[in-house]
Amino acid sequence: MPDEHGRAPVESSGEKYVEVEHFLSWHVSGALRRCTPPSAADRPGATTVLACVPGESHTLPLEVLAAALAERGLPVRMFGGALSAELLVTAVRRTGPAAVALWAQSRTTASRPVAAHVAAMEWGVRGARRKPVVLTIGPGWAGRAVTGLPRPTGLPRPTGLAEAVALLESVVSR
Repeated sequence: MPDEHGRAPVESSGEKYVEVEHFLSWHVSGALRRCTPPSAADRPGATTVLACVPGESHTLPLEVLAAALAERGLPVRMFGGALSAELLVTAVRRTGPAAVALWAQSRTTASRPVAAHVAAMEWGVRGARRKPVVLTIGPGWAGRAVTGLPRPTGLPRPTGLAEAVALLESVVSR
């Protein structure tokens, strides 16, 4: 029920202060884009693709990762929230990245089939085909190992920004 000023009570929806989260995220995101050096030019096989999984709209953690990689001069392609599986696959195929980082904020958006499909993608000439290293990042992947892939331990799942940056630096510099 709206209050005397016509505002709907946020607390009744069970999502207290969500508007504050969106407000702050918008401004932090803008500050990151203003302060981040331009991304390095794409280098075949050396670019990192950063994307939210389908249904995921929280992009701020990926924007922080993009800024950290750009500071190190690493080429990055950042895609916005809720990228469909079809568009993600198209972007990976066109880019031919060394790595793909897939962000999931919640367990309901963490899609093992999407991550497995991207990890199995190949491109390049026969005899020299490449696959991306796929990182599953974000709290949505906790306890959700992506198995059944060529890598026996599943996909890398860094637990924080420093670990993700170090892993991506090592992958891109190979």
